[in-house]
This record gives sequence, structure tokens and C-alpha cells, in this order.
Amino acid sequence: MTNFDVQAVDLSSILSQSAEEKAKQIPDPVTYHLLCMLPEAKEEYEGGLLKANQTMQFEELLSPVLFVAKIGPDAFKDEKRFPSGASCQVGDFILVRPNSGTRMKIHGTEWRIINDDSVEAVVEDPRGIQRP
Repeated sequence: MTNFDVQAVDLSSILSQSAEEKAKQIPDPVTYHLLCMLPEAKEEYEGGLLKANQTMQFEELLSPVLFVAKIGPDAFKDEKRFPSGASCQVGDFILVRPNSGTRMKIHGTEWRIINDDSVEAVVEDPRGIQRP
């Protein structure tokens, strides 16, 4: 049970919106926050065996890999905490602790808002990275 009134939402108007209108629904992070998207889990193992839906969901939700979509205006500005400057930029894949940040789904895609100091590493190619 959620606290949202489903009756008050006109789903037909949301589903019929253009891609541009849907993009406007993506939140802008404020202060020192980053808006990140979780990459989708692969549907099959390397050997070709299909994964169970629950396995895919766990891989996505507990993934340490995020894609940086937007950065708040005050992120990485504290020179004492970030003497080398920003840890990442928009378009980077980053590593964070699993379950970091505020989780939300927007049009079926999992997103997170994290603090700027949650970034632990930047990776060029995250395809081989998974939780042990």
C-alpha cells in the first residue's frame, strides 16, 4: 500500500506524452547531489542461460555501478573535501556502495540521487563489474 492516491493520476496522459515531455519529469538535483541512473542488468548469463526476474532485480538494485545524468550546482565545490576538484562528470560511470542514495523509478527506469561524497571511483567500462 502506498501513500499515493492512484485515482488522482491520469495514467493515459502520462503514457501518451512525448519523449521531450517525459524528459522534463526527470528531477534536477539540488545543492551537492548527483542524479544517477542504474544500468539495466543483462537478461542472460555469459553461457546463454536466462536469468530469473528476481535475479535481474537484485543485480540492478544492488549494483555498485551508476551512470551520472545530472550534477547539482554545489556538488564538489567544497575545496577542503575535494582538493583535486570534481570526482566525476555527467556521462561517467561511477562506483558507489550498493543501495546508496534516494531510490526512485521514473518511466520504468531506476534512478538514484546520491551525495557528491558517495562517489568511490570512476570506471571507463563497467560491463565486467558485479557484486561478489
